Amino acid sequence: MDERDPLLREKKAAGPTPDCQEGRPAARIDLNCDLGESFGAYTLGRDAEILPYVTSANIACGFHAGDPSVMRRTVRLALAAGAAIGAHPGLPDLAGFGRRNMDVTADEVYAMTVYQIGALEAIVRAEGGTLRHVKPHGALYNMAAARADLAEAIAEAVYRTNPGLTLLGLAGGESTRAAERLGLRTAHEAFADRGYRADGSLMPRGLPGALIGDAGIAAARVVRMALEGRVSTPEGEDVPLRADTVCLHGDGEHALEFARRIRAACEGAGIEVRPVGDA
Repeated sequence: MDERDPLLREKKAAGPTPDCQEGRPAARIDLNCDLGESFGAYTLGRDAEILPYVTSANIACGFHAGDPSVMRRTVRLALAAGAAIGAHPGLPDLAGFGRRNMDVTADEVYAMTVYQIGALEAIVRAEGGTLRHVKPHGALYNMAAARADLAEAIAEAVYRTNPGLTLLGLAGGESTRAAERLGLRTAHEAFADRGYRADGSLMPRGLPGALIGDAGIAAARVVRMALEGRVSTPEGEDVPLRADTVCLHGDGEHALEFARRIRAACEGAGIEVRPVGDA
């Protein structure tokens, strides 16, 4: 790889462990992962293996992935691992894995979000747990990050369902602004394996640099996000980025390696890894 590559520079910059005075962590971060994405006869992801390395589990609620049995099984796995459990509502697009934009109204988004939160919260409660957060999935997530009307619909759905929940949204996007206006707990989210543009938005999948395939580079980026609040674009520009929580995608070919490397890099840098909302 070219030494001038900004991603390579980030990897090297993470080298030595930052100083931590009196044993206190230099920063804290939550590592969240999208899980429970199997359904019917189809098995996706490595949920049980990834859970020990993350602190929050976003569980699919049956629209873009998952089904009632998978939801229950994943809730049990998350409870056993001690991970905070969140609902992961998506668009009703099983064939497209919820990653295709749909022409939906704010009223429809509100209703489908309430529906999916309610379904997962009932399962969590039946298993003796507590639902902690909500993170929209895929196209719904990206649409809400850009459109105030959809962001407000999701934030209102979360608030009316359970005002004690935390809403995870793209750092600096419309979702976090809508949640803050309502008085909801909000977590600004960054991505370990996605490229960023100069305005802080995610690069569309398919563009060069949009997906980070090197676990070492991804780990170095997360450490820098937590300690410096910054990330580099493929062009080498530094972008300010608030990262309360970082997403580790659970459906990638090297998802387990990414989870291991990122957790180890954070702890090695003195960063405290725990769920958002924990005291």
